[in-house]
Amino acid sequence: METFSRSQILQDFNFQCSKLASNNNRGFKQAFRQELNDVGKDLPSRAGSLEANREKNRYHCVLPYDHCRVRLSVQNQNPNSDYINANFVPGGGSERDFICTQGPISNTLADFWRMVWEQNVSIIIMLTALREKNTVMCEKYWSLEEGTVYHGLFQITTVTRKQGPDYFVTTINLRQRDLPDDRIITHYYYPFWPDQSVANPFSLCEFTEHVRQHLEALPRLGPAVVHCSAGIGRSGTFVTLLWLMQLSMRGIPPDIKGAVRDLRLHRISMVQTLVSLHLTSLKYTAIRIF
Repeated sequence: METFSRSQILQDFNFQCSKLASNNNRGFKQAFRQELNDVGKDLPSRAGSLEANREKNRYHCVLPYDHCRVRLSVQNQNPNSDYINANFVPGGGSERDFICTQGPISNTLADFWRMVWEQNVSIIIMLTALREKNTVMCEKYWSLEEGTVYHGLFQITTVTRKQGPDYFVTTINLRQRDLPDDRIITHYYYPFWPDQSVANPFSLCEFTEHVRQHLEALPRLGPAVVHCSAGIGRSGTFVTLLWLMQLSMRGIPPDIKGAVRDLRLHRISMVQTLVSLHLTSLKYTAIRIF
């Protein structure tokens, strides 16, 4: 594959974005409302719609596609105990670079940590506040201060918590009760991105670049978990942004529409709104901080 310099990528990308944004964002609107609107919507989501699993979904209209859903181990011979509202999604390396999932609800807290354990996850990226106004966007599944909480068979201990410019980085020790093995999880918490709205593009790009460098530096035993509230809007935008950053670092011109199309074939409505697609185009600010 032919590669290009960062300056050439930036120049061409700025030209593409200017073209798409002309005439009141006509190009972005066409791509989002016509070319991407129906992508993936015909894929089956039978497991999530089963009566036994309905109460495990935060939003009943956001269900994981069957072909790439994350399957938990079966517990107590209950076939439905393998269900969690989560999908494997690509990120430029493989079809399983990330797991995009909903923010845990009260009855899926143990399942969330079971997924983290079984999939050898070492990084969790959380892109929502716990609450927005009077709405719970995500249940608190770890301790905000140093200390330990328990969910199901899992002991979750906050070891350290550091504050970045617009985010928090927590080191978590995860172990199954009564077993000697433990895991170290890095939890990134970016709470300043309102639901179905736009984060500050410079802040988001700096945060995404920080996570990208961490992912590049560590051996990847399993996928990184990315979640917001539904696990489609902010999660999809973040994964797309990080994916395109990685391509740019390799000298490969970014293709927003192609990335979003691929993600939507793995999880419903990824990059949920037009404003999120437009935000993803502001990736050029990220290129400038490399």
